[in-house]
Amino acid sequence: MPLMSLPEKMLISSSQIKQKARELGFHKVGIAAIDPDAGELDVSRLQAWLALGYQADMEWMANPKRQDIRLVMPSVQSVICVALNYYTPHQRPEGKEYAKISRYGWGRDYHKVVHKKLKALCNWLQEQGESVQARYYGDTGPVQDKVWAQRAGIGWIAKNGNVITREYGSWVFLGEVLTNLKLTPDAPHTHHCGSCTRCIEACPTEAIRATAHEQGTAQAFVVDANRCIAYHTIENRAEKLPDEISLHLQGWVAGCDICQDVCPWNQRFAQETDVEEFQPYPGNVAPKLTELAEISETEWNQRFPASALRRIKPEMLRRNARANQVSN
Repeated sequence: MPLMSLPEKMLISSSQIKQKARELGFHKVGIAAIDPDAGELDVSRLQAWLALGYQADMEWMANPKRQDIRLVMPSVQSVICVALNYYTPHQRPEGKEYAKISRYGWGRDYHKVVHKKLKALCNWLQEQGESVQARYYGDTGPVQDKVWAQRAGIGWIAKNGNVITREYGSWVFLGEVLTNLKLTPDAPHTHHCGSCTRCIEACPTEAIRATAHEQGTAQAFVVDANRCIAYHTIENRAEKLPDEISLHLQGWVAGCDICQDVCPWNQRFAQETDVEEFQPYPGNVAPKLTELAEISETEWNQRFPASALRRIKPEMLRRNARANQVSN
């Protein structure tokens, strides 16, 4: 009988991988197997979303690799999915004079935190055998991280497009390690939004849309980036925001947490993270619109060191703050 190649042998078990991921500080870990047939529905949903133009100017969402992970890594057999809780209990002050920044951007750039842990997991995997291949992603490549998180049992994709976990709500960062190891997969997560529509009703720009071809199903809602405050404050590079957005900003200058703040799962199960880097930088919880409306390049550099908010350039931040001042 011929010897099996290293990746086909049980070099390391799924339980050992999960234990290592938790040792590295990840709060949840699950494994999904590569099954093209199981992903057909997810691909059709992505294609329908793109056909509606809901990606706005985010052309990278149409990358064919998103529809077939084997184009990202031809030898991939399993996807190890992880989640990192980033919630802190700080609350924004009341008052129209304050600017609002999404919780994900309060502390250190999550890419730096998540990638450091993913790299360590990846390196550890490759140390288990010369034939072991591993590649990691954390919101940086053409991988449908939410789809894989659901297939790996991390949580489910909610009506607002976020992944909700039972333990932490949707306040989690996601990451993946693609590997040529054949691992024991977890069961996909079931949906638990039920008939709740709080996120849909709370969105001031009606960005959460029902998809005509799936009316009445658990996955009947998607986010239209053209209407999304988070998209416009972070990704929209235009000199001026559309009136239908700027009139409904409600103080948001960097992202938007409205649909997460009203979610019953977040209200009941959010718990403070143990990752110190996610604690807010000074000034990120309660900045003043007047300050950000006139922020200089130098002030921007000083205020947002090692921050995910550096994607929002100074001129964009000024634009967002001034749009709020006008709408107020």
